[in-house]
Amino acid sequence: MKLKLFLMSLCQLFSFQVDAKALKKGDMAPNFCLFNQDSKEVKLSDYRGQNVAVYFYPMDGSWGCTRQACSLRDGFTDLKNAGITIIGISSDSVKSHKKFQEKNHLPFVILSDAKQKVAELYGVARGFLFSWLGSKRVTFLIGKDGRIVDVLKNIDLKHHADQIIKIFKK
Repeated sequence: MKLKLFLMSLCQLFSFQVDAKALKKGDMAPNFCLFNQDSKEVKLSDYRGQNVAVYFYPMDGSWGCTRQACSLRDGFTDLKNAGITIIGISSDSVKSHKKFQEKNHLPFVILSDAKQKVAELYGVARGFLFSWLGSKRVTFLIGKDGRIVDVLKNIDLKHHADQIIKIFKK
């Protein structure tokens, strides 16, 4: 586990990802269907008509991913009052997500993208050689019409909820 975290940090420093397929502002957000922490299917299309923040993160339980998730938990009431739904996605298993959710009291959906098909679809997968590191940390803000309002790549782990609200208010 420590070796994985070390290599993950090293790869993030050198950014081993090609953003050629990455979605951008104005693109239609591709639909997906994944299992959540409770083994229930969740589709992005289920949230049509709502503002949605889909955040990809590398790994349950790592320092940065926990800090980001807890920021969203702490700002959950403000996000909800602003009409924003949060969906987290990583390549960890449903079982891992359940433990992560329970340990950190996360009130939002976390989806398992074990084969990184959705990460590839959104252009945030690290590629074949580094797939074991999970996806890159990126948040897609999707408007009620299903179009991407913005793409956040510079995530403030401590104030991520505030970042999301600020952009949706524009």
